[in-house]
Amino acid sequence: MASRELVILGTASQVPTRTRNHNGYVLRWDGFTLLFDPGEGSQRQLQHASVSAASVDRICLTHLHGDHCLGLPGVLARRTLDDAAEHVVLHFPAASAQDVLMLRHAGAPAGPVPLVEAPVTVDGVQAEGRVAGSRWRLVARALDHRIPAVGYRLEEPDGLRFLPELLAARGVSGPDVGRLAQSGRLVLGDTVVTLEDVTQPRRGQSVAVVMDTRVCAGAVELARGCDVLLCESTYLHADADLAQAYGHLTARQAGEVAAKAGVRLLVLTHFSRRYGDDVEQFAVEARRSAGPDVDVVAARDLDRIALPSRRP
Repeated sequence: MASRELVILGTASQVPTRTRNHNGYVLRWDGFTLLFDPGEGSQRQLQHASVSAASVDRICLTHLHGDHCLGLPGVLARRTLDDAAEHVVLHFPAASAQDVLMLRHAGAPAGPVPLVEAPVTVDGVQAEGRVAGSRWRLVARALDHRIPAVGYRLEEPDGLRFLPELLAARGVSGPDVGRLAQSGRLVLGDTVVTLEDVTQPRRGQSVAVVMDTRVCAGAVELARGCDVLLCESTYLHADADLAQAYGHLTARQAGEVAAKAGVRLLVLTHFSRRYGDDVEQFAVEARRSAGPDVDVVAARDLDRIALPSRRP
């Protein structure tokens, strides 16, 4: 199992179909788990995907339309039933706090739900932490939908990677590796070893989640240089007028955002039922606008998508 992967719980937009559940996306990041937009039926989809509700560390709502949030009460109740060891942190647009309050108390779970609200009030870093020795930060930016909406980006800063052959050549091993990482230099007899002597630069990885929005600067900035952009593509471009009216993207526009932002992998989702079950047509349209440097995938329910290997 990949240590960093995107698990697709559902890919439908406003109306689910026989083959597509409402939205829901799990990002697994070295044992750290985020759940984005748990739509109706997410608790069941988590079971199908073998993801425990109790394992979710943070829930991120992009906005409070039902297809992106009506599964929240069930997920919270399930965490209570499963005796989740830790509280869950809930991110959401601050302007929708009243809607979140109603959802939190819907369904009357059997006991208290350990939860910390973290409303998004301004663009920028919303949280930071460390897992499995790697730092991460969660960034949010406002999007352009019919109600308050934000997108998210989980990223790690650029860092350094130790090269075993250089460590061996300098005689650095065991606890000395940790000391060198901590202080940046290590004295071994008459020799001083620095980080630059035994490491090479390592690009940080990043994943952006852009749901319901028109084309806007926030979407492009969230996706800037990302390894993976999970992006709504509700309509095909023949219906661009509907996309504009209802605050959505077409597959072509999603491809344009990915190209402009320099994304490596574009994962399309949030498909309108008007086009039937053939989601590959969205990928075909997006590839034309994204260009040859962007890989494009049309997601299907319960897909597991590993992050691309690190850039050199």
